[in-house]
Amino acid sequence: MGKAGEKSLAAPVNQRTVCSVSGERVDKKERHQVLLHAARDVFAARGYHDAKVEDICARANVAKGTYYLYFKDKRAVLEELVDGLFSRIGAAILRVDVEGEVRPQVEHNIRAIVAVFLDDPALTRLLLSYAAGLDPAFVQKIGSFYDSARMMLSAALREGQRLGIVMQGSPEFFATVTLGVLKEVLLEASTLGRVRPREEIVRDLFEFLQGGYLRMPALESASPPLVQAKRKRTVRAD
Repeated sequence: MGKAGEKSLAAPVNQRTVCSVSGERVDKKERHQVLLHAARDVFAARGYHDAKVEDICARANVAKGTYYLYFKDKRAVLEELVDGLFSRIGAAILRVDVEGEVRPQVEHNIRAIVAVFLDDPALTRLLLSYAAGLDPAFVQKIGSFYDSARMMLSAALREGQRLGIVMQGSPEFFATVTLGVLKEVLLEASTLGRVRPREEIVRDLFEFLQGGYLRMPALESASPPLVQAKRKRTVRAD
């Protein structure tokens, strides 16, 4: 487990706040994470519709009654998984400062989004490969994830238009197209046996967006030799 979990195991704790997972004493926060990870793995392996609370308990090695101390039902754990992923995406993205170099900032945001998804491939597969119509509760929650992501991205693109780094047009349409591309690229990267370098994904996504609605300053978007050539021609013209 993570360092925080290791510290809690080493520190003295009240008997009422500990429990056992695979024979180890674990506090409530750690148990909560164990259940989340178990649910994520079960949902990814069996599908949300076919997964049962009993499967999650077996994966986490806990009694069914213990599960209900943390989550009221199967949907509750799904909602926390999805909300947690969305929060990580929001926290990873930085606002672009046009006073600085724009390209590295945009690349950072692409890299951060890719990392959030690919650091958790099981949850990524669950979110991006669902089949609509299997379970209304599941479809509703996944739909809300996409709606929230589209709203967040639309707001960022609208701000980009104000700053002059996104072309004029419908931010909502741009957001829908971007999410569609991200979905396919990330799903492929999280399911194929061949591991694709993340920097290659970041580069290809940036170049795709640059060829679309991104409007980068000319000297930033050019390669270094071309930038130097342009600067030399400017000096000679003066």
